[in-house]
Amino acid sequence: MTGRPLPLRVAVPLAVAAGLALLVAFPPYGVWPLAPVGVALLAAAAHRRRLRAGAGLGFLTGVTLFAPLLAWTNLHTGYLPWVLLSLLQAAYLALLGSATAWVSPLADRVRWAWPVLTGLLWVGQEALRDRTPFGGFPWGRLAFSQDTSPLLRLAALGGAPLVTFAVALVGGLLVTAAWRGWAAARHAEGSQDAVGRPGVTPAPWWTSAVAPAVVALALTAGGLLVPVATTGSGATTVVAIVQGNVPRLGLDFNAQRQAVLNNHADATIELAARVAAGQERQPDLVVWPENSSDIDPLRNPAAGARISQAADTVRAPILVGAVLLGPGPGQVRNAGILWRPGTGADLDQLYTKRHPVPFAEYVPLRDIARMVSKQVDLIRSDFVAGSTPGVVRAGPAVLGDVICFEVAYDDVVRDTVTGGAQLLVVQTNNATFDVAEARQQLAMVRLRAVEHGRPALMASTVGVSGFVAPDGRVSDATGFNTREVVVRQLRLDDGRTLATRLGWWPEVTLAALAVAALVGAAVLRRRQRVMPG
Repeated sequence: MTGRPLPLRVAVPLAVAAGLALLVAFPPYGVWPLAPVGVALLAAAAHRRRLRAGAGLGFLTGVTLFAPLLAWTNLHTGYLPWVLLSLLQAAYLALLGSATAWVSPLADRVRWAWPVLTGLLWVGQEALRDRTPFGGFPWGRLAFSQDTSPLLRLAALGGAPLVTFAVALVGGLLVTAAWRGWAAARHAEGSQDAVGRPGVTPAPWWTSAVAPAVVALALTAGGLLVPVATTGSGATTVVAIVQGNVPRLGLDFNAQRQAVLNNHADATIELAARVAAGQERQPDLVVWPENSSDIDPLRNPAAGARISQAADTVRAPILVGAVLLGPGPGQVRNAGILWRPGTGADLDQLYTKRHPVPFAEYVPLRDIARMVSKQVDLIRSDFVAGSTPGVVRAGPAVLGDVICFEVAYDDVVRDTVTGGAQLLVVQTNNATFDVAEARQQLAMVRLRAVEHGRPALMASTVGVSGFVAPDGRVSDATGFNTREVVVRQLRLDDGRTLATRLGWWPEVTLAALAVAALVGAAVLRRRQRVMPG
């Protein structure tokens, strides 16, 4: 795979095509095979280029991917946050493009190195992007595009990092096959004078591409061989998701908070009536979404009474998504609180969101941020982060509660499972976004269910809500911007997958190997410079 880089007139369209392929791999499109294709196109575009050119091509891919993927962020907040976030995420792909160019000598020198290097660099890039700045933003990880792919099962072995590595490895195999085939075809064209000599028969150009292409196909299909549970192995429980909907989509859902609370209380009381009539099973647990009570029910007696009425009528505890005032002035908490029939709020079973979203739920460096946009002052109160995992003991089940974007963070979800969670619960509010964002989030829930071998559910104010089996299958998915209640019997689980036991080690190992590859490329480049001639 030696030789010159592709002409820039070819590399630029390839970089754009890479971003488009990656975009279409994610929900709501969900054409998962295009993820490794996108990886391959970027790898080909950046191969053997100068570092600045590689960075520019990676940035072009990043903008093409993230601008439309994150378009839901500008629906109700204006263009500036969307543009800044998209450019920031694209900058990480610029680093990836530069790193791809940097390791090109290794890819050329070591047989089969290109696919492995591609996989390692993608994991390293995501590890950095998932953590920086202000706690990172993991949206758009390769692993989250594979919710219907055989590679999803690899999450049970090494979590999202292993799935990302596998997708990028397949992409590296595809680019290796294409590059070898192209190089062989060029070589064959230059060797026509050898034709006709005794014993000289040029091999067809495509034979050079067969092996890596076959390995890519086998690796993808091999994901089906990873054993995953189709259901839990513990006790059964009946769970209801209440999607109460909001009067109007948009940022002003806060102004509608009494109506939103009423919607969820009324839908729960209606469920109780269907149970009494024998039309629905009696739930052991009811889950309301994030922001289902933006009126603090611990300080507002009317709000607390409304939730108590719903819990008493349905005769089951309700996990309520609430905004709680305090602990200090100008501070609030995004919380999941268990509300029991007869006794009300159980303050011992309260989870406060550990990873508030910067510039959405709190404003870091507010004075500096105000110089960029005065819209930051729309966030009047900063959400305070919780300090303990979302392990909520609801009686019939131990819940692993995570709130909204937290489902994208590996450690936040895993901490609930190691803390004893038998059922993963994602409380979210998609009223400020759209159905594309909701489906992207549901894809993350599917990966988490497989990763930890747990049944899971997502409860949204407006949709999409639904249940997810431990093998990633979705059941009873609701529509968007509708009022719905879904009830399902689930079998709980308290075992641990290999991914749960290994924790962060797969990512640490792969990222460390990525750093080692960068160092190795530096050594090789230095040797090439000092070699005579």
